[in-house]
Amino acid sequence: MDPALLRERELFKLKASAIPVVEKRIKEETSNKDEVKRKSKPLPSMPRPPSPPNTSSSLNYKSYGQSSLYKFGVLTKIVKYIRARHQDGDDHPLTLDELLDETNQLDVGTKVKTWLEVEALPGNPKIERTPDGKYMFKPPYKLKDRKALLKLLKQQDLKGLGGIMLDDIQESLPNCEKALKHLQNEILYVSRPGDKKKVMFYNDKSATIDINEDFKKMWRSITVENLDDEKIEEHLEKQGISSMQDNGIKKVNHVKRKKPVTKKRISKRPRDNEHLANVLEDYDAL
Repeated sequence: MDPALLRERELFKLKASAIPVVEKRIKEETSNKDEVKRKSKPLPSMPRPPSPPNTSSSLNYKSYGQSSLYKFGVLTKIVKYIRARHQDGDDHPLTLDELLDETNQLDVGTKVKTWLEVEALPGNPKIERTPDGKYMFKPPYKLKDRKALLKLLKQQDLKGLGGIMLDDIQESLPNCEKALKHLQNEILYVSRPGDKKKVMFYNDKSATIDINEDFKKMWRSITVENLDDEKIEEHLEKQGISSMQDNGIKKVNHVKRKKPVTKKRISKRPRDNEHLANVLEDYDAL
């Protein structure tokens, strides 16, 4: 063999023997095993929190019924039932037990009953209590039929009190839809711009005026799209026509009264014994 190749072979063996390959593998294997053991160690068990006294086994319907949500739920059912009876024309008063029976709430406890009798039902603005201890619906307006509704709208119009909310009439008048159909020619509806709720007004036909068709055509032919309110008002003033002004309630800015300035009194008393300047003597020189 070539002696150069033999030298290279011996040098390769020396380098290979100098590198501890097996030891590093053993160390790497031991380190990996330690990491696996650390990861596989179970975490220390945390103490469980004490279970609440009212568990699912001990929780019953009556204990939950004492909560405020349950109480107001019972009250809401009663109010809705009384309102529905009134709107159907059935307006005779009922006792609390009868109301609970009609609303399928006979399992109400004594605490909830006393709360209904003492606080909830007497203090509710939608419920009226009779002298014999019974309950009935308290509508915004006491209306029996469509004649009473028409009379109320006429009084509102004559006194200048404005319209009446449709929601209040629907709560007050039994069989309201039938009555409104009969009075559709006697009532005007106006939707409020804010919440789109309808307001009812009396349709006073005596105030209707027959206007000439030529005047209507002239009125509709005039366009004021390119004019703002100030220009329209200036044009009306030039023609000798006074425009309508908003005489609504205005906030009065209260003028703050100024507190009177108190002048400081100048005391005329002598200071530093100036009035004894000729009498006093200086003994520092002595």
